[in-house]
Amino acid sequence: MLAADPGASIASIATEAGVDRRTVYRRFASREDLLAAIYQSRLEAIEHAITDARLREAPVAVALHRYVENIIAVNRTWPVDLTRMLSDDSVHERRDAAVREVDAFLERATDEGLLRANLPNGWASALLPQLMHLVSRQQPELTPGQAADVVVDTLLHGLGAS
Repeated sequence: MLAADPGASIASIATEAGVDRRTVYRRFASREDLLAAIYQSRLEAIEHAITDARLREAPVAVALHRYVENIIAVNRTWPVDLTRMLSDDSVHERRDAAVREVDAFLERATDEGLLRANLPNGWASALLPQLMHLVSRQQPELTPGQAADVVVDTLLHGLGAS
């Protein structure tokens, strides 16, 4: 609900969840507490996705596909406004650590020849999240594995016919 309407009220969230508004307030003292819990859950899912992909030790092609598949699943499970999420300093620090981990992996992928070395600095780091976000939202009929196939193929081979 919050992905579709970031201003959704606790009452409407409770109704959608099939519970009374008081039930939500027993667990979360405020709307901000509810949002913080959602952001925390998304961040934990991202961190787990990175760990599960084994970005430092798995073969780069395997790690790339696994990471993309995992993040697509996270994006679909926790489709929240990242801008609001990043206004919390502790969340921002953890997200920055996750970004550094992925950036280091993308450097490894370049060093090992999976990605071209002649691209502008940071290009893969900027493009990959956009591709994952796009397929998460635009191709809901694809499983996370199928969506990852599309993203990885697009990242590695582009859109050209050759």
